[in-house]
Amino acid sequence: MLTPHLNRHADGELAYEGVRLADIAREFGTPTYVYSRATIVENFRAYQSAFAASKPLICYAVKANSTLSVLALLASEGAGFDIVSAGELQRVIAAGGDASKVIFSGVAKRSEEIALALSHNIHCFNIESEAELFRVNDIAIAAGKRARITFRINPDVDAKTHPYISTGLKSNKFGVAHLDAVRLYTLAASMRGIEVHGIECHIGSQITELSPYVDALRRLLSLVDDLSARGIHLHHIDIGGGRGITYQGETMVSMNDFAQAVEREIAGHHLDLLLEPGRSIVGDAGLLLTRVEFLKPGETKNFALVDAGMNDLIRPTLYDAYHPVTAVLARDGTPTIYDVVGPVCESGDWLARERALVLEQGDLLAVLCAGAYGMTMASNYNTRGRPCEVMVDRDEAHLIRERERFEDLIAHERIVV
Repeated sequence: MLTPHLNRHADGELAYEGVRLADIAREFGTPTYVYSRATIVENFRAYQSAFAASKPLICYAVKANSTLSVLALLASEGAGFDIVSAGELQRVIAAGGDASKVIFSGVAKRSEEIALALSHNIHCFNIESEAELFRVNDIAIAAGKRARITFRINPDVDAKTHPYISTGLKSNKFGVAHLDAVRLYTLAASMRGIEVHGIECHIGSQITELSPYVDALRRLLSLVDDLSARGIHLHHIDIGGGRGITYQGETMVSMNDFAQAVEREIAGHHLDLLLEPGRSIVGDAGLLLTRVEFLKPGETKNFALVDAGMNDLIRPTLYDAYHPVTAVLARDGTPTIYDVVGPVCESGDWLARERALVLEQGDLLAVLCAGAYGMTMASNYNTRGRPCEVMVDRDEAHLIRERERFEDLIAHERIVV
């Protein structure tokens, strides 16, 4: 098994759950994002099972994959949602999600976004600056409401991940400084439009170790105790998300060990627990299906030129991220070392480097572990329509987003000469 529910048949063809990828390509074309319903559900339920003792509110991070069918599936499983924009809130509502289970993160919330979230009575706002606190207070008073808030604390803990997805260091833009926390909580508690509710941190993404979580959690709990001594009693603690997946043989701390460590630290504090997983729910539940247009040998490199590009999956270019790549049809023969590159007019347009593959022109490739930060970060660069999306459920494949057409790309443009 390459990733959950991805298997190779005896004839050498890959199938996702009970559907052959070649059949998906024939029906829907390429490039196409393909998701396994079973994997998403199993990943979500793994959190529920491991954290059964504390019964946390599991707020799926919408930014990882915001496709409506994915959100609707998780809503049906009882998920809450972590959002960072009004658009993400509207997606959650459109998918049937419960707004009372929504937490609103992000460093630059606009006034109209705050007002919209208040009108839907979301669970809480994660406040990331003193200026934002004043804005939320003013808007809540104007609306005749009290906004439930946490402060996102920057604990200055190294998550030991890529610098672009590290969010808990002093040099990052996120959260409020640990040293400012008591002053800001005291200020918030005095405001007419604010209800102080909890405390939160989120130290990064693609975290594979346990120690960064424990270090951050201990720093948060010291603040909880300090605030309690000052008469400010919190209701919940939110440890964020960031749990990684296996892209290239990374060793992951087990979910049970993760849960036991968290629950051991918070024992005796009488705090509800919130989690914000994203990648670990959908990352290994999706792949990008692409076709080899040409094979191009060179003096120093061989290129497999495919119909998916950096506009479809930007993580390799943006983060130097590694995604496993495998041929949909396993061929006999001696592998050739290829760089898998796309059609976009940028030297940075690559999906994988130095991969040993046995290929022929026209073959299909599966770029694995692409369920998170794939479609949500896709663009229309080079006037390329974004891929369609397909959800596999056992032996059925369902189109859940149509491929963009040229007419879609220009629908909101106006020519002025």
